[in-house]
Amino acid sequence: HSGQFCEHAKGKLEEIVIEAIKKKFLVYGLSEHCPRYRVQDLYPEESHLQPSDLSKTFSEFVIEARRLQEKYKSQITLLVGLETENITSSSTTEIKNLISQHDLDYLVGSIHHVHETPIDLDLETFEIALSKSASSNNLIESNVVNSLEENLFASYFDSQYQLLKDLKPMVVGHFDVIRIFRPNFELTDFLIKKIERNIELVVEYGGLFEINSAGFKKLQCAYPQRDIFKLIIEKGGKLTISDDCHSPQSVGMNYHKLYDYLKEFNINDLYYLDIDLEKPKQDRKVVVKVMKNVLDHDFWNGEL
Repeated sequence: HSGQFCEHAKGKLEEIVIEAIKKKFLVYGLSEHCPRYRVQDLYPEESHLQPSDLSKTFSEFVIEARRLQEKYKSQITLLVGLETENITSSSTTEIKNLISQHDLDYLVGSIHHVHETPIDLDLETFEIALSKSASSNNLIESNVVNSLEENLFASYFDSQYQLLKDLKPMVVGHFDVIRIFRPNFELTDFLIKKIERNIELVVEYGGLFEINSAGFKKLQCAYPQRDIFKLIIEKGGKLTISDDCHSPQSVGMNYHKLYDYLKEFNINDLYYLDIDLEKPKQDRKVVVKVMKNVLDHDFWNGEL
């Protein structure tokens, strides 16, 4: 994400690409947040905008990202996509329309709202979402729900499941970002069943699980945390890595910690998306590739 197309980010998109090249990235995904279509879903820093402005900005992002993809193709493979939302029942349709309009390379499937309320913006809005979870159907579904936190988490993973079913994103973004303000909340059996369901679906359709280094900013590990990371590995999930960059300065952010996190779990193979930019546009196809012995790669010796 860049400040050029996202109000809570900084810098120009080209500055981010140049920094990724400098830090020896081989493939780098440009996946701006998709537009939101209701005034009440605008963030505080977007108070001077209208939803139509977000749609216009996203279109401008795609044009610039495609320009950079072509300009720097001899130095780095850039993929152009979007990061999803799932705020209302119409979110899936809105995203499918965006995909058809812009012919995107890939999707990052992320959830940032529960009960139509942001859950990773700040503690205040998280607690609003928490209060709304008191009336959620999960209280009826589980006869053993012990807390509002458990109910909010359940709603989050149900929303994630719906998004995964509807869109089958090739990358699943910050799988457990719902924990950002409750990092020590212990997952119950009720929640683990939902998490396992979601993991199994992604494994079934061949998606990649993002190991997101931005988690180190507020947690002691990446997203996902260790318990879910173990489940993904046990179920044969394919792993990829991301810095969730929001500025040129945050390209490769905390990758030295990410290296240790991967090493802790003895991860030797990572998966990534790739595209042959030398082919005519109509023949290009995004494919999943694997890099073996990834922790031995020279990349980690860069200035990360």
